[in-house]
Amino acid sequence: MSFSYFRSQKSFLILRKVRSFFSIIYILISFQLFGQDTKSDEKELKTTIDFLCEDELKGRLPGQNGYNKAANYCADKFREFGLLPLSDSGFFQYFYVETNQILNGSEFYSILDKKKINYKLGRDYIFRGFTGSANFPDKKTVFCGYGISRPDLGYDDYASIDVRDKVVIVFKQQPIWRINDQNWGSGSPREKAALAELNGAVGIIFVSSPNITSPQSAIGSVFHGEGIQNEKFPQLHMELAITPDFFSGTEFTLSELQSIIDSTKKPFSLELPTETGINVATNYLSEARTMNVVGFLEGSDPVLKNEYIVIGAHLDHVGSQGDEVIFRGANDNASGSAAVLEIARILSRRKEELKRTLIFVLFSAEEQGLNGSTFFVENSPVPHEQITAMFNFDCVGHGDSLQVGNGFSCPVLWSIVKNKDKSGRNVVIERTWNGGGADATAFHNVEIPSLYFASSYSYTHLHKLSDTPETINYMLLKSLVDLAIESIVEIGGKKYKKENIVK
Repeated sequence: MSFSYFRSQKSFLILRKVRSFFSIIYILISFQLFGQDTKSDEKELKTTIDFLCEDELKGRLPGQNGYNKAANYCADKFREFGLLPLSDSGFFQYFYVETNQILNGSEFYSILDKKKINYKLGRDYIFRGFTGSANFPDKKTVFCGYGISRPDLGYDDYASIDVRDKVVIVFKQQPIWRINDQNWGSGSPREKAALAELNGAVGIIFVSSPNITSPQSAIGSVFHGEGIQNEKFPQLHMELAITPDFFSGTEFTLSELQSIIDSTKKPFSLELPTETGINVATNYLSEARTMNVVGFLEGSDPVLKNEYIVIGAHLDHVGSQGDEVIFRGANDNASGSAAVLEIARILSRRKEELKRTLIFVLFSAEEQGLNGSTFFVENSPVPHEQITAMFNFDCVGHGDSLQVGNGFSCPVLWSIVKNKDKSGRNVVIERTWNGGGADATAFHNVEIPSLYFASSYSYTHLHKLSDTPETINYMLLKSLVDLAIESIVEIGGKKYKKENIVK
């Protein structure tokens, strides 16, 4: 054999080794990319949460531009992931809610013995989300206990005191005791404010009951109850720390007053020596358009694609108060919304594993009373009986572990998730409950098997200004998303019967 033959053979072997080397590199890169496509990415989660918490979104209040920007962002993501709309309205399912924008220029102060104390919005007090507008100086204040009028039970906080042209201070909570085992009523802020106004008051100040375990601080809230909005009646929640400014001129502390009422089960209302001034401007709309964001991934099985798994979270939060106070809602519920988007992103790359169709929903107006999820269920784009399961994600980013609610109602569904967790990450605690919970409630109420995912001990910053992206545990959030993906693939990719998941 000639030298040229050996040289050509040597070149062939070198070329084959080079090709093998690059093949291995290609396989490794492909495997790495595949792994990235099938596992959640903390950077993606963080990018979504950071955006949803930006100043320009103003706390994502339904009916306002900030929420609409958040909804458009999520719809664009659905489109980018290859999801399809379920209606002629594209990715939006429109409905109407009342909305109340609190404008700049608020003021709240007290005057006792000619000494004026100005309070800081966000630190000393927060307006209720559906406060009315007002601008009045130096009004007398009156303490009216729990702000209840129930003559039929022989209890009326307003019976023996004149509150006309005054500001009333009442406990935000209802009594923990009853008379004749009768309920007190809803005790909603709107109900208590309407009663105060009916008795002639010009405004209401809520304060947490000081004697209960862990009294609630002043929080942002748009959960206001049924009734007509009084656009000229201001409502705020003041911190317990400043209540001595109002009660120090009496012989009682607020705690002592609560103890007297609770022990005697009788009203103990009294005039206070303190005056107050309140200035707040609002823009209220009784009907403002908002929207759920809805998209779907069609299943691969010709029969099972007509069965559905709903994956949802609420996108809204409680808004802002002027430019200086923005409730960003990182955990509640930018975390859940980010989880839904990330699940959609990953599963859009694993469509071949899914026999059933997945419906992804970001609900509006959960904070007002589960409005968006209720509207979705009542106007479902698919028949209820064809929905195999619903997964809801709410407050899933703060804390050190996860809990999965409604497991007592859906033990098989709960066991699937628990088994997936035990085989991998072990982040789900044993605690569960029945009756749905949050946006899973509307689905549970029509007998759709539902689970409610939340992080344990996650309410440290609930509805507070401190609920910011810095409080999010991204390792926990990533674990949740990966667990949810595995569970959804299990249920969506196998021929589970809905009746077996319910029982």
